Amino acid sequence: MAFDIEMIKSVYARMADRIDSARKVVGKPLTLSEKILYNHLWEGIPRSGFKRGKDYVDFGPDRIACQDATAQMALLQFMQAGKEKVAVPTTVHCDHLIQAKEGAAIDLKHANDVSSEVFNFLESVSNKYGIGFWKPGAGIIHQVVLENYAFPGGMMIGTDSHTVNAGGLGMLAIGVGGADAVDVMAGMAWELKFPKLIGVKLTGKLSGWTAPKDVILKVAEILTVKGGTGAIVEYFGPGATAMSCTGKGTICNMGAEIGATTSTFGYDASMERYLRSTERADIAEAANEVKEYLTADAEVYENPDAYFDQVIEINLSELGPLLNGPFTPDLSTEVGSDMTQKAKDNDWPIKVEWGLIGSCTNSSYEDLSRAASIAQQALDKGLKTKAEFGINPGSEQVRYTAERDGILQVFEKLDAKIFTNACGPCIGQWARYNDPKNAPKNSIVHSFNRNFAKRADGNPNTHAFVASPELTAAIAIAGRLDFNPLTDSLINENGEKVMLEEPSGWELPPKGFEVKENGYLEPLEDGSGVNVAVNETSQRLQMLTPFVPLGEAIMGAKLLIKAYGKCTTDHISMAGPWLRFRGHLDNIANNTLIGAVNAFNKKTNFVKNQLDGSYGGVPDVQRKYKEAGIKTIVVGDHNYGEGSSREHAAMQPRHLGVAAVIVKSFARIHETNLKKQGMLGLTFANEGDYDLIQEDDIFNFVDLDKFSPGKQLTLEIIHSDKSVDMIKLNHTYNHGQIEWYKEGSALNLIKKENA
Repeated sequence: MAFDIEMIKSVYARMADRIDSARKVVGKPLTLSEKILYNHLWEGIPRSGFKRGKDYVDFGPDRIACQDATAQMALLQFMQAGKEKVAVPTTVHCDHLIQAKEGAAIDLKHANDVSSEVFNFLESVSNKYGIGFWKPGAGIIHQVVLENYAFPGGMMIGTDSHTVNAGGLGMLAIGVGGADAVDVMAGMAWELKFPKLIGVKLTGKLSGWTAPKDVILKVAEILTVKGGTGAIVEYFGPGATAMSCTGKGTICNMGAEIGATTSTFGYDASMERYLRSTERADIAEAANEVKEYLTADAEVYENPDAYFDQVIEINLSELGPLLNGPFTPDLSTEVGSDMTQKAKDNDWPIKVEWGLIGSCTNSSYEDLSRAASIAQQALDKGLKTKAEFGINPGSEQVRYTAERDGILQVFEKLDAKIFTNACGPCIGQWARYNDPKNAPKNSIVHSFNRNFAKRADGNPNTHAFVASPELTAAIAIAGRLDFNPLTDSLINENGEKVMLEEPSGWELPPKGFEVKENGYLEPLEDGSGVNVAVNETSQRLQMLTPFVPLGEAIMGAKLLIKAYGKCTTDHISMAGPWLRFRGHLDNIANNTLIGAVNAFNKKTNFVKNQLDGSYGGVPDVQRKYKEAGIKTIVVGDHNYGEGSSREHAAMQPRHLGVAAVIVKSFARIHETNLKKQGMLGLTFANEGDYDLIQEDDIFNFVDLDKFSPGKQLTLEIIHSDKSVDMIKLNHTYNHGQIEWYKEGSALNLIKKENA
């Protein structure tokens, strides 16, 4: 039986009234995305339509999921909200704080030893406030959510950008910062700008070496890392319905890499099969009763150009296997000769040192079984892997079932390391090098979602390429980046030429899923007696102090850094070894913007201190400004803050005294996180004004006292030669968000209203 089945039934029970009403007020057939959005309006029955990309709308999500790294800060904030229990079903999943090194058993024990303080804190907070808790080793949050909590037609938010994975089961699942999650935990509405809609029609059928991963790699090439910003991507067509549920999840998962608010598919037979296989027949039966509301109206898919803001069509029968990278997930290359040429032109290392399969993107039973079919061929044909091989199963249920069915043993016969059911190398939790900063240039291939510089192993010289699990396996065996399994042969131990045949696998385990201990802890019915203690001398956890409002007169501000080029949340607040400080704001603030490239010297973590003219690390210089009582600004390029949902990328600069971030454009989640923490997130009205900013400038916000929705702000820039530029800045703040700014943060406003 499913978790929270009565909640799910209540969502379905109101669908007809709300969606039929929405269709009337909108005056036309509805997409699936619109049906779910209108069914989750905070106000209930829709009374008017909303303008896509314009109107801010209040929603009531059905549930929340948090991973251990972001849950710390989210729950530290929730503890200040004055509530006895979370208002909607919420879970915490311990998957980020487990470093991959030796293998599952040793690595999990090490994580429990070094992070016990954090795990105990999360478990006790969960028990106190009625939150479901998944222990370390239980699995990766998004695979566990897909197996246990996702349901067609639902809406959930999660404190991880890849929450969108649940779209594979027909949800609108959206990544948010912790402050957004706190609002919903506290029983408040969740605000979102009504998204634009991108339709992706999939025709033909996947076959051979082409996998669902190749679909999203192709979409990333078409839309780029910012092409989905502010939009929901809805997939449809015969190619979509022919795809497995977990394959759909892979596609939705990497929607985060194109900046999409979320991605989804309409309810179909593959989702029903998955629900029944994961012992949720009750959801399948309830969904079948309202299935016409769990997909778009027929007219939408018959004439998509009339209902979507943008339509893309991909013929899966013509799509081949792809490799995306390095350093960005939207640089796509076909396998084989195209890669040979690109690698030569760009000096990418052809030799592949590691092949890694797993992460929340590709760690399902189907993924492992298809990759294992390639590994089995290597054994049968006398081949050995030229690259090292690592596997991260998605959950204990997947791991146990895969071991029962002999899948993991196939990998082990090829000397693969089976890591813990956790994120591991995908998020930088990989002890690959003793000194990653000085590690050699190399290439790796993985089935993960992101491949920014330093992300997997901390080595800026690692060229990481994203591929399907089966292609990753083939390339690990071949040891060459330009290996084309469709045409290229390999030499086995007997000196014979052999070729790999097409991968095969199981959509779902033929014997069903099985697990002995799934790692779930149900919270106490009454947690009022649970004591949550944080040691004042702890280096891992720190109670929060409310932020002081920045005020209506920001004058004499200095430039902290003008970031050059790509500046993701990894650049702003690195993961990897820094994950251990995610619950201690002052400690983790010591990594603030250390990965950003300074536009004036093209160095990282090396900026000018205008107080004495010296140069130092970004956090060190910023702390000097804070001690002197001087506010600062950060300047950035396009899609600033892309990547993770981590609100630390907003909280850290705020904690250190940064007042404003001014960029050409923002990634959605990061812009919201800045607003939630009471900062100014602004964009240049004229992008060319980015070039006006000089290293020694002084900044005055001359009309901040008139801060209001739709009204530009004016920035006075005083250069070192005393010349002055006046520029206009745009913003997207509404009245409620301006109140967050005035109060110092959204949390301050919640506390004030609950006082």
